[in-house]
Amino acid sequence: MPWHQKIPHLINQPIGVSFLDGTGTSGVLCGTTNGKLLVMEYLYHSQFALKQYDMNTVQDIHGYPGC
Repeated sequence: MPWHQKIPHLINQPIGVSFLDGTGTSGVLCGTTNGKLLVMEYLYHSQFALKQYDMNTVQDIHGYPGC
């Protein structure tokens, strides 16, 4: 399934994101807006940041597996 079709099923879920440049990130998928993927990421201590990633830089997204 193309990654963009996974979005509705992964909203408010922990995800891993792989980018076309070989890097990646993880966090909670908050949604999309204006061609951007919105991911809440943990920074440090009790700090979190809502980050925006251009959808054209995303290679794939995956939901976290169960423990």
